[in-house]
Amino acid sequence: MTDKLLIFGITLRRKNASICRTKLFSGDLIPLRLFMILAFSAVILFPSVLPAQTRGDSLEVPIGSCIVKETGRPTILMAKDIQRAVSPASLTKILTCIMAIESGRLEDNVSITKESTLVEPSKAGFNEGDKIRLIDLVKAAMINSSNDAAFAIAIHLSGNVDSFVAAMNYKARRIGMKNSRFTNPAGFDKGIYAGNTTTAEDLLLLTEYAIKNSVFNQIARLEQAIFMEQTTHKVYCLKTHNKLLNKYPYAVGIKTGFTTRAGRCLIARAIKDNKDILLVMLNAKTDRWNVAANIFDKAFSTNNPNPELFAQIFRGDSGVAKAPIIASEANADMLIQRAAVHHAITELRASRMSKRDMITELKTRRGLNHHAIAELRGRRMSKRDVIAELKTRRGSKHHAIAGLRGSRSSMRHVIAEKQSSTRSKKHLIARVKNGHRFKNHEVASSKSLRKTRRRVAGSYTPLIMHNAADYGVSA
Repeated sequence: MTDKLLIFGITLRRKNASICRTKLFSGDLIPLRLFMILAFSAVILFPSVLPAQTRGDSLEVPIGSCIVKETGRPTILMAKDIQRAVSPASLTKILTCIMAIESGRLEDNVSITKESTLVEPSKAGFNEGDKIRLIDLVKAAMINSSNDAAFAIAIHLSGNVDSFVAAMNYKARRIGMKNSRFTNPAGFDKGIYAGNTTTAEDLLLLTEYAIKNSVFNQIARLEQAIFMEQTTHKVYCLKTHNKLLNKYPYAVGIKTGFTTRAGRCLIARAIKDNKDILLVMLNAKTDRWNVAANIFDKAFSTNNPNPELFAQIFRGDSGVAKAPIIASEANADMLIQRAAVHHAITELRASRMSKRDMITELKTRRGLNHHAIAELRGRRMSKRDVIAELKTRRGSKHHAIAGLRGSRSSMRHVIAEKQSSTRSKKHLIARVKNGHRFKNHEVASSKSLRKTRRRVAGSYTPLIMHNAADYGVSA
């Protein structure tokens, strides 16, 4: 009996469900049908509208662009949007300060102008007419990020800000910063100074160039600068904004920066166990000090970087993890080629070749480099073997260039011999011409002699005829 009741209940429920479906799609319940369709669409589409959620807020580290590299090696450990044009803020002062150091005038007493004192907001507090040594202005600009010090450096070295900015852009191009444009020596990016932009890749090139200077290295790692005004003897004590120096034991500088448009920027350097790591971080929307410390720890802990190690650090604004570009063979090849191009340009300039010959030679070498890299990749060699092979070929290329130079000198010798032979030929022609003149002179002399003979013969003819008549000889 129980089984029959159960079967009856199931049958009745199926009949009622069939009747409801018939009413729903037959038009009797149109409003209900529309509501169900809208609800179903919302369930499907609504998750795509919502922002992505992460498992933990501590893992979200939105950074605009970033690059990490070990100095002295071509390998890029991490990279994110390294060619995006951004405002570098006070990181601009690195270029200003290295230009002041390379000027060789660090002991100059710089007179502070009124224009230098009108800048905002970060200032050392100099007064118009103060006498500050140039090296102390460099310390103020690098350590305390003083804008008045940066403008004072520019005006002292070039006479005005515009001339110094032109020199900055020229220096940047010489370093290799192809995607940079500077409008002022301090890093302002609004108003009349708008357009002060660079990239993480260019800033890495600038930093690698600057740390080759020992004076720059000594200043970049200082936590404070104490110096004196030269006339009133007022003492200035300026402290650094770089909190990484206290948070991370292996940090050794270099520069911080911030504007509303640029965000929080940092170029940091850390040295541990014979590893020298450089970090360029732009537009960090979080605690840059902890992020920098984590990046350095991961860079020091591994010799073969793994994208998964850094995926949690490089998360986009949406919170979705974005694995950075880890040191690849393409990046290594790119840096090797760039170094080779710079070396080739320096070498060709030293040889005093014409610009057209230099361009032709560079194109030839670039083609050889691409061919060599493609060939070595085809062999599936390791990166170290590829670099060693390229260095070997570069050495043979130097040998070939030396041979070409030798052939060039021998060619000059041949040209000199040809010129000397041409001169001897000209001398021979001159002698022949002189011989022709002498022959002409002889011919002329012989002609005059004939004329004389004829004249003499004519003068004797009557006498002969007269004598013949006397002896009865008929002519």
